[in-house]
Amino acid sequence: MSLIAHYFPALTPEQLERFAALDALYHDWNAKINVISRKDIDNLYEHHVLHSLGIAEVINFRPGTRVMDLGTGGGFPGIPLAIMFPDVQFHLVDSIGKKIRVCNEVIAALGLTNVTTQHARAEEVRYAPNPKKLKKHGTPAPSSMIQHGAPAPSASPAAMAGGDSVAVSPSFLQPARFDFVVSRAVMPLADLVKIAQPHIAQNPNAANALPNGLIALKGGELEHEAAAVRREKLITPLSDYFTEEYFETKKVVYVQL
Repeated sequence: MSLIAHYFPALTPEQLERFAALDALYHDWNAKINVISRKDIDNLYEHHVLHSLGIAEVINFRPGTRVMDLGTGGGFPGIPLAIMFPDVQFHLVDSIGKKIRVCNEVIAALGLTNVTTQHARAEEVRYAPNPKKLKKHGTPAPSSMIQHGAPAPSASPAAMAGGDSVAVSPSFLQPARFDFVVSRAVMPLADLVKIAQPHIAQNPNAANALPNGLIALKGGELEHEAAAVRREKLITPLSDYFTEEYFETKKVVYVQL
């Protein structure tokens, strides 16, 4: 926890309290549902929380920004970023239900109101029709539309097991596409770009310093991966910000979409 306070000294007392709570929450839930390697759980703050916050060193999301966390696993980078940016809406997506359950429990325990989750593959995420088009064609708006930041309905009573949940069903309609997709998913950058592209809004949020796109946390040699993506991109070594050995090969990769 001291790492977080060291690198982000401007955190509010509420943010510090929430970051501090992650240790007990993840140790408890990881003992029940393995979402972090048991060999790595004691490195939670350095390898998972601080790593996630590397994105915050590259972009300061402006209030009202919408961000999808693709393949969130146990909630990384989405949950640390949601604590860091309380006025930004995050939607965490993963195809493995037990991982989303852990996310739900952590979100509920922290009292985060700017996060929703969805147990689904990326291609199952759907969007509400444009209200202008609905009006033009005389079609009523779908009843499953919700306001930003509001808890979404769960898919079934089983999804609610173990406490309050903010999970959404695979058929849930998002009110709009996202300004950014973030991810720690282990797959080639070109594949991430292909999956993220349909979820990016094509009306850029001018409030952000970077145009809409994908922001991925990657490690190792990226020369060949990056060369395969013929789009505007920015690769930022996290060793520019964090001095720990773990970050020597870690990078934040932004791709404009």
